[in-house]
Amino acid sequence: MASLSLTKIIEKEKLENLTPDIDISKIKITQPDINRPALQLAGYFEHFEATRLQIIGFVEYTYMQSLEPDQKREVFEQLLNHHIPAIVFCRELEPDPLFVEIAVSHNIPILMTKKATSAFMAEIIRWMNVKLAPMISVHGVLVDVYGEGVLITGESGIGKSEAALELIKRGHRLVTDDVVEIRKVSEDTLIGTAPDITKHFIELRGIGIIDVKTLFGVSSVKDTQNIDLVIRLEDWDKDKEYDRLGLEEEYTEYLGNKVVCHNIPIRPGRNLAIICESAAVNHRQKKMGYNAAQELYQRVQNSLAKRREEEDA
Repeated sequence: MASLSLTKIIEKEKLENLTPDIDISKIKITQPDINRPALQLAGYFEHFEATRLQIIGFVEYTYMQSLEPDQKREVFEQLLNHHIPAIVFCRELEPDPLFVEIAVSHNIPILMTKKATSAFMAEIIRWMNVKLAPMISVHGVLVDVYGEGVLITGESGIGKSEAALELIKRGHRLVTDDVVEIRKVSEDTLIGTAPDITKHFIELRGIGIIDVKTLFGVSSVKDTQNIDLVIRLEDWDKDKEYDRLGLEEEYTEYLGNKVVCHNIPIRPGRNLAIICESAAVNHRQKKMGYNAAQELYQRVQNSLAKRREEEDA
């Protein structure tokens, strides 16, 4: 199961640690959801997700402040007696000293942020969704072409890296070469990233490793990219029939999500960079409601219908 250290969350969100004496180095978050313990403060612990990051907003805070001293101890003990990874107070709300005391006795870190509750929740959920998403690694190259994430796959040595290098020279951006880490962040979205060790590097047979960021500048690379289109390169087979119209989309599947896939045959003289650019723009056109194959089909149908009318006349 994927996990995220509390230390990384604190660094990413610039949280203030109000309990520095607690060792947080081994605390892990295993799910991207959060919880606002309003019902728990009122005494309802049925279905309480204690393993989630707990967020205290203005409503919870004012309720806690309104409690009588005896009630506070009882309510705080009930809440903090669970195995909670951490509690975050939003809007720079200062927790009750008794709350901090009981939290320390149970080894539960108390954190604080300046951000508004809704803004903090939206940001932390989005970020944790990416970090804790199901992930697989595939062999290929991921490039941002006109804003479309194009994943180029194929047998080793077929020319994926060379195609990516040509695309970079034409102004597009490299995300990763050789190994693509694919994360499923929703039922519709796959995000590709590079492993830290190979980030911004390309391997070219006969030359070796080149650093794209150093050679072409920071505008030639990107850290993450949605995967919108897969281009699968394969050796040209004269006996195989290839799709020449594209009336029906072909798909490939990663982590249960379908992605449009084009099988591109390779032979000398074919410019892979232009093919990838054209595929990306064509895919973008389809998303905007225009399908060139359907347009051609409609023209042919209209032409045949017109010819029949002339023959009948």
